[in-house]
Amino acid sequence: MSSPSSISSLFSPLVFSGVSKYSTDFQSIINRQVQIASLPAQLLTNQDTNLLQGKTLLGSMSTAVSSLGASLANLGKLGESQALVATSSDPDTVAVTAAGNTAASGYTISDITSVAKAASETTLQSYADSTSAPVSTTGDMELDFGGHSYTITLWADANNLTGLRDAINALGAGVTATILTTGSGNYLSVSANAPGATSLRVVDNPHGTAKDILTSSNQGADTVLKLNGIPIRESSATINDVVPGLTFTVKKTTQPSQEVDVSLQTDRSQISSALQDMVTQYNALAGLVSAQIGKSAGVLSGNNIVYQIRSAMMQVVQYQKTGSMGNLANLGIEMDGNGQMSLNQDTLNSLSDSQISAAFSLFGSDTSGLGGLQQSFNAISDPITGTIRAQIDQFDVTDQRLQDQVTTISQRVSDMQATLNKKLQAADAVLAALDSQTSILTASIQSLNYTSYGKQDKNS
Repeated sequence: MSSPSSISSLFSPLVFSGVSKYSTDFQSIINRQVQIASLPAQLLTNQDTNLLQGKTLLGSMSTAVSSLGASLANLGKLGESQALVATSSDPDTVAVTAAGNTAASGYTISDITSVAKAASETTLQSYADSTSAPVSTTGDMELDFGGHSYTITLWADANNLTGLRDAINALGAGVTATILTTGSGNYLSVSANAPGATSLRVVDNPHGTAKDILTSSNQGADTVLKLNGIPIRESSATINDVVPGLTFTVKKTTQPSQEVDVSLQTDRSQISSALQDMVTQYNALAGLVSAQIGKSAGVLSGNNIVYQIRSAMMQVVQYQKTGSMGNLANLGIEMDGNGQMSLNQDTLNSLSDSQISAAFSLFGSDTSGLGGLQQSFNAISDPITGTIRAQIDQFDVTDQRLQDQVTTISQRVSDMQATLNKKLQAADAVLAALDSQTSILTASIQSLNYTSYGKQDKNS
């Protein structure tokens, strides 16, 4: 929607350039005619200005409606997650995160004797050159990894570190070979692509005088521990398949008597923050809506969207569910006489654990409870299908129609001015000629009187 043009710029009266003594009067006539002819356009422009203000207000309301809907959706998420947070008594040994668990729980981890790592070994000796120094006495070698053996054949031109590296990487065995260049020479490094207990060897002449060419000091390992006394062995340091919805990350081993307690507990601060955000968003929207209602209402007074928003807001305030924590008032939400919402933190803090647990049923989910009410707000604020979008589109259509009408009237006024100016110019020319003739006639009479009577008639 474009900003309506100024009436003064659209209908500035023409400047009358007459030569008679009535030029000023003719200018006044033009000014008055333009003023009268411009009245319909002024009314249309006022309507267009109100549309522009209404569109701006609707944009602000859409943002506020969306924000309140998002706040309600967040309450629904808390209803589903129970606002659970995972904690560890020793996060440097075992870190823990919640991943969808919906029940408070606690576990004890002990006897961490091993932390999963990937096997990674290097050649026992260095090689002066990666492309010419031979690595095999026969060209026949073998990779042993994860209980499988892989045959490696190095032809004469590939019997070097580069050839061995490329051959190992081409096996697809789950290991990666690289060449390390150091001041003392070149080494081949072979590393497993994933952690876990497994053997890693590269053997020269495996069917003759077998000889290991890699170190054996950094073989793979599993994570080994006890969870509530139950032995656990995992190939990764991150364990997410033992307790549903809970992920453990084991960082180091424990002492024989050392225990790490991990738990899932409801975080009340999440509830407080979510409720306070709802209060903030509700009050922001309430301020915009109240400004369009009553004696001093704005340009959206009477617009159905205002009442649709109010109805959605009342659903929040009046929402009721069976149970001990069946409404927002039970959680400390209060309303004042001006329709403003507030959170009584003392009331919220005084709730027992069982009451907090019951409150999650009030919060619901994204389709039920308070969280489900987001759907009413989304129906209003959706940028494509929402009712505010539809109203703005309608405003744009009306704006174009009004501006077209103003343009039409502007052309009519312009044509009227041109016609009137032409007529007044003609009248001005006639009056100027009459003034000139009057002056000539008066001079002739005075001259005749002087000639006839020797004096001028004072009355002539």
